[in-house]
Amino acid sequence: MDVIMDGIKPRYKQRGLTLTGMLIGSIILVLVAVVSMKIVPVYIDNATIKKNLVAVASDNSLQNANAGQIRLAFTKRAQVDGIRVVSAKDINILRDKEKLILSVAYTVEVPLISNISLKFDFDVTSD
Repeated sequence: MDVIMDGIKPRYKQRGLTLTGMLIGSIILVLVAVVSMKIVPVYIDNATIKKNLVAVASDNSLQNANAGQIRLAFTKRAQVDGIRVVSAKDINILRDKEKLILSVAYTVEVPLISNISLKFDFDVTSD
């Protein structure tokens, strides 16, 4: 409701962001950005691991290979993609009706601040 003072009606109301509001908004934005920069690479690595498991499991030349050859194929792909979270010895190999199924379960711990960290548990399967 507009207040009329001395017969003059104001044309507009002041609107905007206070310095305190901008500071709080900036702090929240920076915290979200920092946490995102720590979390996104974990999920990118997970997608890369999944891609490599699927590629090795669907490779026709490895369908009748032994476990050592399958692990070697994964190791070569992991070296190219820079995967350091899991190694070939962590992979579980199953054969189901002439189909090769590879899986791996692993945990990633990402430190945030001081003694605060985030823990991610993944269970990736090639099916």
